[in-house]
Amino acid sequence: MATLLLTAVGTVFGGPLGGAIGALVGRQVDAAIMGGRKVEGPRLKDLTVQTSSYGSALPLHFGKMRAAGSVIWATELVEHKDTARGGKGRPSVTSYTYTSSFAVAIASRPIAGIGRIWADGNLLRGAGGDLKVGGTLRIHNGHGDQAADPLMVQAEGVTQCPAHRGIAYAVFEDLELADYGNRIPSLTFEILADTAGTSIGAIARAILPDAAVSNLDTSLTGFSIDQGSAGDALAVISEAVPIVCAVSGGTLAIRAAEPTGPVSPVALPGPAAATKERESAEAKASGWSRKREPLPRVRQCGVRYYDVARDYQPGLQRGIGRSEQGDLEVIELPAALSAAEAQTLAGNASRRAARPADTITYRITEIDPAITPGAFVSIPIASGLWRISQWEWQQDGVLLSLTASPSSGATAVSSAPVTDPGRFNPAADLANTPTVLEAFALPWDGTGSGTTAAVFAAASGASAGWTGAALLADLGGDGGALASIGSTGRSRARMGRTIGALPTASPLLLDRQSTLDVVLAGTDQVLVDASLAQLLQGANRARIGNEIAQFASAAPLGSGVWRLGNWLRGRGGTEWAVGTHVTGEPFVLIDDSLVQLDAAMIGDPAATQIVAVGLGDTAAVTVPIADPEATLRPLSPVYGTAVLQSDGSIALRWMRRARGAWVWLNGVDTPLNEESELWEITVGDPDTPALRWQTTVSAFVATAAQIAGLPAGLPQYFAVRQIGRNAASMPLRIDFPA
Repeated sequence: MATLLLTAVGTVFGGPLGGAIGALVGRQVDAAIMGGRKVEGPRLKDLTVQTSSYGSALPLHFGKMRAAGSVIWATELVEHKDTARGGKGRPSVTSYTYTSSFAVAIASRPIAGIGRIWADGNLLRGAGGDLKVGGTLRIHNGHGDQAADPLMVQAEGVTQCPAHRGIAYAVFEDLELADYGNRIPSLTFEILADTAGTSIGAIARAILPDAAVSNLDTSLTGFSIDQGSAGDALAVISEAVPIVCAVSGGTLAIRAAEPTGPVSPVALPGPAAATKERESAEAKASGWSRKREPLPRVRQCGVRYYDVARDYQPGLQRGIGRSEQGDLEVIELPAALSAAEAQTLAGNASRRAARPADTITYRITEIDPAITPGAFVSIPIASGLWRISQWEWQQDGVLLSLTASPSSGATAVSSAPVTDPGRFNPAADLANTPTVLEAFALPWDGTGSGTTAAVFAAASGASAGWTGAALLADLGGDGGALASIGSTGRSRARMGRTIGALPTASPLLLDRQSTLDVVLAGTDQVLVDASLAQLLQGANRARIGNEIAQFASAAPLGSGVWRLGNWLRGRGGTEWAVGTHVTGEPFVLIDDSLVQLDAAMIGDPAATQIVAVGLGDTAAVTVPIADPEATLRPLSPVYGTAVLQSDGSIALRWMRRARGAWVWLNGVDTPLNEESELWEITVGDPDTPALRWQTTVSAFVATAAQIAGLPAGLPQYFAVRQIGRNAASMPLRIDFPA
C-alpha cells in the first residue's frame, strides 16, 4: 500500500534533522501511523533567550533571521580599576569595570555571516560591523575546514580545543561589560545564513537532501528549526503553505499540495466495479462513491511571524474572512517575513479554511506510473481538478482516495495586500566616530587651595555614536610611557573650530559689534542664547584660543555652523588674550561636560600631553595642555598710572587683582591669595628689560637719574607684573607720562 503522507492540514513523516532519508527508501508508510499525532516542530517564540545548558540543540537557520545562541566557552571576568575626576569641583572617583571573553554557538549549519547583534535588547554591533562597546569580535562561519579560534586555543591548549567544524559561532574577546551590569549579556544575532534569502523548497532540500522537491518556490526572508524532526518542520510549514509527500520508487517526493501554475491532470479511466463484501452495494456496482462535507463555518486565519521591518519582533497578520468569537485560527510560523507576505499567507489560509471538503473513493483496474499519491487527475464522473491523497492495491483493483483541489491560483490573493507592520522604535545605529580632543588649564575659580593646576579635557565626536574615550597622560611629552588618568565619559563637549578670527574689543564693555562663526564637532549639537542676567551668572562661557569670553546670541547657519555675538570679553583674567586670535582656533563651551584631570596624575602640565583613545579612533589622539599656567598665574594688575614729579621722577601706581577673587567685597581689600606680595617693574620689553625693580607694595617711584640713564631708542613704557608663588602675571603696560 502506497500512502500519501502529508495532507493539506499538514502531517508528514521524515528522518531526523540532518536529512536521514534511508529509513523511508524502499518501503511504504501507512497514513495511520501519522494520523492524529501531535506535531512538536519548530515554533515561533518571543525572541529566544541565550542559554548555556550542556546538550542544548543548536538550531538550523535559513535566509536571514534573528536568534539567540548558546554560550559554549567563557573565561573568568577580568577586573579593571579606573580613577578619574567626576568633573569640576568634584572629588576623584575610583570605579571598577569588567571584561570577559566568551564564545556563542549560533547555528548547526554554515552561515554566510552575521549582521547586527543585540545585547539585552540594545544594539551591540551595528549594520556597519562596528561594536558599540570595547572588545573584539570574530565570526566562525561553520564550514568543514574552519580552524580553531586562536584565543580559545591559547586558553585551552591545542589538544583540548576543538575547531567546532559544522557549527557557526562567534567569539568575543575582552568585551566590556559595564553597560550590562558587569555580566555577560543575553545576545541575539542577525544571522545571514543565506545571502539571497530562502524558500520552502530550499529548506526541504537542506533537511532532506535525498528527496525530490518540486513546486515549492514560496520565498521567505528567513526560517529557523530548533526542535523536532524533518517531518515536524515540514508539517509546521504546511500549515501556511500546504505540502504533500509521497514515497515512489524508493524516493521521497515533496511538492505543493495545490497547483502553483498550469496543470495537465492525468485522465483516469472509468471506475471499475468491486466484489468485496465490505463495499456498499452502490459502490460495488459503480466503482466509486463521493462524500461532501457541509459548508464549513467561515473562518479567519492569522499568521504569527518575525517581522523584518521591526527588527524581527513577533507580529500577527489576519487573513480575509468574517471575524467571529473563537473563529481566529493562528498559524505559528517561525519565519522572517514582511507584513505583506504574512498577510498573503493568512489570506490564503483563510480561503482554504472556508472551502468545504469534497472527497471521492475511486477504483481503477489499470496501473499507471503517473497515478501516484499527490498527482493531479481528472475523472469522467465529476468535473474539476482532483488530487490523489491515497493509493491502495486490492485484489479487485487499485482504490484511490481523491480530494477536490482548486484550480491554479484559486486560493491566492488577487492583489498585493495593504497592511502595516505596526509602530516600532528601532535601536539607534550610530557609527563610532573619531574623538575630538582639547586639553587646557583654566583660571582658579576660588574653590580649594588653588595651589595645583586645574586642567580640563574636552572631548567630543561627530555624532551621538561617539561613546567616550580612555584618557592617558604622556608625562614626558615625547611619546614615551603612558599613564591612565581616567576616561572622558559619554557626555559630548560642545566644541569645534573658529571660522575667521574674533576681533579685538574692550573687555570693559559689552561688545555688540563683533561676531564669530564657529563650526561644532557634531552637526547635531546646539548653542543657545542667554540674557544679560544669565551672562552675569556665568552662562555661555567659552574658551576661544586662550581667551575666555561669553556670548549672548547664537544663530544657526546650518551644517553645524553657528554665528555668535554680543560678547563679554576677557573673562577670568584673560583680557591679555583679546588681541591674539587667529582663524581656526579651538572653541570649547565651558560646562559640566568637561572632565577635570587629577593634578597628581598629570605631573607638570607644561611638559605633559593628554592622549585619548576611543572606539572610533584608528590612532591615539594627542594634544598638549594649552596655557598650562592659567590656574597658578596671578592676574595682571589694572588701572596703572604714571605721574611725572617736579624733581623729574615718575611715580607709578596700580591696583591689585588676585586669583580666585571673583566676588566684589565692599569695604574689604582684595585678598592676596599668594604667599607674599611681590611686584616686578621693568622698562621696555619685559622679557629683555633695560631696567628691573621689585617692590612689595603696589606703587613705585623711578628716580630722575634712573630715567635719564635709559639707553636711547628704548620703548617708553613700564611693565608691571605680580610675582606669585608659581608664576608671574601677564604685564600691565604703563606708558611714560608726556
